[in-house]
Amino acid sequence: MNLISRAMQFLKDAYYELTKVTWFGKKEVLGTTIIVIIFVVIMSIFISLVDLFLNTVMRLVLY
Repeated sequence: MNLISRAMQFLKDAYYELTKVTWFGKKEVLGTTIIVIIFVVIMSIFISLVDLFLNTVMRLVLY
C-alpha cells in the first residue's frame, strides 16, 4: 500500500467516524457560548483588579 492510498483510506475512515458523532444543537451551542463569554468577561475584570492592586502595592513598596 503506497502513501497516497493509505492517506485516502485514513480520510475515509476519519469521515466515517465523524458520521457517528452526536453534534450539539444550535440552542446548546448558543447557551454554552454565552456562558463562555460571561466567564471570560468576569475573569478579565478579576485579573485587571488583581493587576491594579499589585501595581499599587509595588509602587508603595518601591517608592
